[in-house]
Amino acid sequence: MSIRPVTIYGEPVLHTRAKEVTEFTDELRELITDMYDTMDAANAVGLAAPQVGVGLRIFTYQYENEDEVPARGVIVNPHLTLSKVSQATPDPDEELEGCLSAPALNFPLKRAEFARVEGFDGDGNPISFEATGWFARVMQHEYDHLDGYLYVDKLTEKWAKRWKKAKKSLEWGVPGLTWMPGTDEDPFGH
Repeated sequence: MSIRPVTIYGEPVLHTRAKEVTEFTDELRELITDMYDTMDAANAVGLAAPQVGVGLRIFTYQYENEDEVPARGVIVNPHLTLSKVSQATPDPDEELEGCLSAPALNFPLKRAEFARVEGFDGDGNPISFEATGWFARVMQHEYDHLDGYLYVDKLTEKWAKRWKKAKKSLEWGVPGLTWMPGTDEDPFGH
């Protein structure tokens, strides 16, 4: 269908809890198709609806995983049940995250190693699966967007200071900033 602009940190829809989907319509399926197109153009492993300016509880993902789950999918109105998150310091070599809504930046963050994911597909059929390791990280990252959080909002003090400095120098934190996957330079150099 079409690629949509990706919102950048500061856009209100990114910082507001998204609303439940109540109807599974052609319009919803068109949004999902656009999200796949945008995710593909951005070379991303996931994309939440708020990242394309839509405040609904939907995210798409594409990630090769060891879990017996399709490597590409959509989850509408997801619910996650997580294992405990380690309180150890995040490893800057092994636990780096990036985000299309904080483009070109990467910071380490601890995540749960296991997630049970429940929700619906784009037609309203129930889905349920378990994710481990990096796939669980992807699920948590996208789910956070639906609750109005970006991974940078959850950084430890050391990394939060670096994030705030980067955000200030990039002049983010205000509404109206976007970038266009497939048109603008890839901020992650894919």
